[in-house]
Amino acid sequence: MPNALHSPLSRRGVLAVGGAVGLGVALAACGSGDDKSTDAGGDAKSGPWSFKDDRGETAESGGVPKNIVAFTGTAAALHDYGIEVKGVFGPTTTEGGKPDIQAGDLDVTKVEILGNVWGEFNVEKYAALAPDLLVTTQWVEGELWYVPEQSKDKILKLAPSVALLAAETTVPKAIQRHADLAESLGADLRAKKVTDAKARFEKAAGRLRAAAKSKPHIRVMIGSASQDLFYVSLAKMSADTLYLQELGVRFVEPKVNAQGFFEELSWENVDKYPADIIMMDNRSSALQPEALTSKPTWARLPAVKAGQVIPRVTEPIYSYDKCAPILEDLADAIEKVRKVA
Repeated sequence: MPNALHSPLSRRGVLAVGGAVGLGVALAACGSGDDKSTDAGGDAKSGPWSFKDDRGETAESGGVPKNIVAFTGTAAALHDYGIEVKGVFGPTTTEGGKPDIQAGDLDVTKVEILGNVWGEFNVEKYAALAPDLLVTTQWVEGELWYVPEQSKDKILKLAPSVALLAAETTVPKAIQRHADLAESLGADLRAKKVTDAKARFEKAAGRLRAAAKSKPHIRVMIGSASQDLFYVSLAKMSADTLYLQELGVRFVEPKVNAQGFFEELSWENVDKYPADIIMMDNRSSALQPEALTSKPTWARLPAVKAGQVIPRVTEPIYSYDKCAPILEDLADAIEKVRKVA
């Protein structure tokens, strides 16, 4: 875990290094689903282009943007709809040079990586790409994910920007908004790859709903690990787990800290909440279960002893293709689970 975890951080900084699991109380009546007009005039291939984002701001240009730079996970979602980017920022490659989990199916050798960790964004390289559009997500109102605060003004002067909600929304709404943006940029949402992925997602949602209904006594805990602390998150505070909750999954409800998003537990107290399944933050910034074998209190948890620990995709790639497996994997875990808590 980066040392930054042990220093004073903004809410989004804590999230970025893996301690938390998402921001913003998810609103059941979030307006983004209704406000999806691209204002693009119909033809995405010619003429002026504009897109109203989830901040309520409209990005505009004389034509459809071609030199797109995006947060890695957002770029991966656009890729699934057939839209490629020139540059990315955010977790893209691991120390060994392999694609980070947030890169999805991106070919990381064919994009300019402007920053690979929190606080890193090469403005000079960004300018050299002659960007037409910057795209990222928004966890905290007024803040652009992985766009450093100290260089934000310089970055935003170089190209229009679009921010899509990663909090205060649910998975289907977030997917739709990414699809809206992709369509405005020229994607064909009627392509077989897209429609097949959507059908798979809808089938997976039905399967998970049925699994959760059949085992109402099962409790799931949302965890994220650092060397010193174990974080238990409140499901309703993140788009993915709010949606899982809407499908009927029952989560452990921690006594959250003053920020309201998660509870920090020492490793001595990691058994505070009984759980039958533990979903563990899969980001490279968080310790993974195989790195926790030296923690005796972790090894004694009933869900760990039963082999009922699964990855949690803490920052989903918002395409049907990447979100369907999230639902399938949890449905599979619930279908097979033994009551151990």
